[in-house]
Amino acid sequence: MKPAPLHVRWLGRTRYRDAYALQHALSQRGADNWLLCQEHEPTYTMGVRTDPANILVDPTTAGAELVRADRGGDVTFHGPGQLTAYPVLTLPGRGGGDKPDTVAYVRTVEQVVIDTLADLGLPGATRMDDYPGVWIAPEGERPRKIAAIGVRLVRNRTLHGVALNVHPDLSYFDHIVPCGIAEYGITSLAAEGIDAGLAEATDAFIARAVERWAPPAEAFGHGRAWDRSDVVWRHHVDDLAPFSRNGAPPSPTRVQPVPTPGSAWPVHPPEGERQPDRLPPTP
Repeated sequence: MKPAPLHVRWLGRTRYRDAYALQHALSQRGADNWLLCQEHEPTYTMGVRTDPANILVDPTTAGAELVRADRGGDVTFHGPGQLTAYPVLTLPGRGGGDKPDTVAYVRTVEQVVIDTLADLGLPGATRMDDYPGVWIAPEGERPRKIAAIGVRLVRNRTLHGVALNVHPDLSYFDHIVPCGIAEYGITSLAAEGIDAGLAEATDAFIARAVERWAPPAEAFGHGRAWDRSDVVWRHHVDDLAPFSRNGAPPSPTRVQPVPTPGSAWPVHPPEGERQPDRLPPTP
């Protein structure tokens, strides 16, 4: 059976809840593989293991919303200047079985980021024992995380992914305990002295992701093993990244804030949202 191609999409600046609904829809409809890349409006997301004590202020005072997600991990931040990538892939079973190797998949995502950072002029980024993600100087006096990773697998299909800090406003992280790790800091390409824009970082990440997740070209004969389209979710003119092209977004979802027990601020639960009416185009 011919392997599924990889469809790469740049979605522009999106609301987290819309991207959440889209990736779940793609996961449930068909077996094609997708890589959804975007930057989000300011949003704090709670993973399934989030300790509410790690949310230090009412997120609305920071100009962000708070959303519950079904990924692993604790609380984190998504916002402008951060590349967020969601691979929606079908993984093979481990050792010929039915269950994929989740740890191996996380390591692969980490390696894509590590290789991307080296391509952008920041070699030496690596893993840190006991802490998923990609780190700068984990053995030094000031370890700091540059990319957070949180994933979920449902029936061999991957959801969620990685958030790489290119040039976000790092002060947003001051309002939470990022990933539940109080003793180490957060950094970005800009904070490390790398003058890379979001377009350059996205292109570099996609190139490395295609190496890892696109099937062999020879399996497609005259077809293409992967394709890329840039789609804009146009809310305001100044939201458009300079390298995005015009396109129609899926219909936005509508969610009412639902108070979380023990929390003083609203949490938007994406579970059960109406899914987008249209999916990104395929060839």
